[in-house]
Amino acid sequence: IRSACLAVLAAFILFFPTGVLGGENVFKGVLISPVDGKLRVEINGEFFTEYHYQDVSRPFFYPVMGPEGHAMTRNWPMAEGEGESHDHPHHRSFWYAHGDINGHDFWSESDKAGTTRHVAFLRITSGRKSGVIKTLNHLVAKDGKIVGSDVRTMTIHNRPSSERVVDFDIEVRASHGEIVMGDTKEGSMALRLAPTMRLKGKVAKGHIENSEGVKDGETWGKRAKWVDYHGPVNEDVVGVAIFDHPENPRHPTWWHVRDYGLFAANPFGVHHFERKEAGTGDLTIKKGGNLKWAYRFYFHQGDTTTGQVGHRYELFSKE
Repeated sequence: IRSACLAVLAAFILFFPTGVLGGENVFKGVLISPVDGKLRVEINGEFFTEYHYQDVSRPFFYPVMGPEGHAMTRNWPMAEGEGESHDHPHHRSFWYAHGDINGHDFWSESDKAGTTRHVAFLRITSGRKSGVIKTLNHLVAKDGKIVGSDVRTMTIHNRPSSERVVDFDIEVRASHGEIVMGDTKEGSMALRLAPTMRLKGKVAKGHIENSEGVKDGETWGKRAKWVDYHGPVNEDVVGVAIFDHPENPRHPTWWHVRDYGLFAANPFGVHHFERKEAGTGDLTIKKGGNLKWAYRFYFHQGDTTTGQVGHRYELFSKE
């Protein structure tokens, strides 16, 4: 496995698109490069994020720099930061995980939790318009059994510094037997935002709005095509919206979006969100089968209206 990863990275290093260097050798586009056991992502020479995949409970992006270089996700537990609360150590910036897969917890980092183990890079591509990281991962239970696998395709688009756009496509595979994605609120496509963007907390000044006009704490557990979370970072108001693609299973999805900065799309947790019978939201993938979800993360300046979130979702929904 390690040799396969190194081979992909070596191939990347040898590959360098022509005609994309500007003054002072600045890469014009999205550049993805291996640095200290992580993948570093730059957009037109500006640092955007790093992809962590070695010696972690699950892969994640951290830090995540939004419009004009503002850090939009929490620092802890990766690092200390002003105003950070030390809760939910499994909320690592920008990640995908689910709390019940065949009865195994892949969301938390408890003593009984499983891990999402990076197996290989299937693609690492830099380019003028976008950069792509495609990975294969195994879902490994606490006892070492492989429950299933997933393939993640993460496309980082070349945008002006006033915005950032990431497409995150997840394909869950029943590669090692039937999979049941369990009915729990603990999941799935997630961010944990900066302390000042929270609704509640010592430095919190944020707000939430969804596609149905529901706002703030009332957005939890509701179905919506998109949700936008915005607030001040370094005194500038910035926001991030997550778009649920209309072809996703169970669109429009439910949202596990909290007033303390957790922000997650979750198409499974019907029992918790709608107070229905336990197991109502279970979703079964037969052995050898798969299911796919596509999400877009739109990091923007200003609030929901200023960022034209509704309009940007409509454009995304037609792609």
